[in-house]
Amino acid sequence: MTRTTNLLMRGAMLFAVGVFLALVLNLLQVQRNVTLFPPDVISSIFSSAWWVPPCCGTASALIGLLYPCIDSLLGEPHKFKREWSSVMRCVAVFVGINHASAKVDFANNIQLSLTLAALSVGLWWTFDRSRSGFGLGVSISFLATLTTQLLVYKGVFQYTCPDFLYIRSWLPCIFFAGVITMGNIGRQLALYEYKFLQEKTHQD
Repeated sequence: MTRTTNLLMRGAMLFAVGVFLALVLNLLQVQRNVTLFPPDVISSIFSSAWWVPPCCGTASALIGLLYPCIDSLLGEPHKFKREWSSVMRCVAVFVGINHASAKVDFANNIQLSLTLAALSVGLWWTFDRSRSGFGLGVSISFLATLTTQLLVYKGVFQYTCPDFLYIRSWLPCIFFAGVITMGNIGRQLALYEYKFLQEKTHQD
């Protein structure tokens, strides 16, 4: 029962972080007219796109819970930079990458895409460096990009001046960086839970 409760608590925390980041990052992306949902955040809660932040939260929870499970299944516990200060820096870099995509003016979208790709891989190398982390990041970002393309094609979202089918070519880089970030948060929460249960076992 305790294990299930802890799992639900981790999922709830990851969900809350995902919703918060979705709202913050949308505010950054509004300036380039490539928002995940309408720019007026308050009114969007009551609009047809109210479900987008909860979807981002759900995806964040699933990713954050999936990463430690995959580590356990592969028998490769993630030990690189396992402290909260590193996780917070990872979140800060992720927000910075999004800020760069919204604020910095590049000569063309190819240059922007290549720069964000390098920054995203750099984020993985700095805060993760696991094969499972990289593989999951690529797989999930591919699925997220495909889903976004389908939603835009169906007219759910509006993207101005798409340069990669129906969306911006740099969007997969943002997804990849987001997956790595949520994976690190999920791993750290799982580690904290493991240490807490170990201490409780020793006390009993």
